[in-house]
Amino acid sequence: MTLYFAYGSNMSRAWMRQLCPTAQALGPAMLADHRFIVMSMGYASIVAHAGEAVHGVLWRIGPGDLDALDRYEDVAGGLYDRCMLAVWHGGAQRTALIYVGGSRAPGYARPDYCALVLAAAQEWGLPAPYVAGLARQLSPRGGTAGEVG
Repeated sequence: MTLYFAYGSNMSRAWMRQLCPTAQALGPAMLADHRFIVMSMGYASIVAHAGEAVHGVLWRIGPGDLDALDRYEDVAGGLYDRCMLAVWHGGAQRTALIYVGGSRAPGYARPDYCALVLAAAQEWGLPAPYVAGLARQLSPRGGTAGEVG
């Protein structure tokens, strides 16, 4: 079993049930010293940024789930890369798999993606200021390309 930290669409319980049926949600988690961004392709990523934090959900996934995630995140095509980073969950630091976008060029989120990410963040009760920042960043018209802030 692998720990996986999701910060975008894969925070959604309903979506993960379809994509990774054996995944087990462990609950909200936080990645320190990183910032949420939207890549030019319209999907979320993270970049290192001292003093900032990315909130998301920690999952326990099996080998079949990992294969499904790799396909969904288009690792073979270079959309995302896999990395292992320390996240905070339940007051303890744990190492988790995280998908990081292959591009750092800023962009605007796809409308269907916005709704899914925001609904999942609210469903998990992520911190209100963080969710408000996500809403600004993911807004198809109200935000600017780039980073949450």
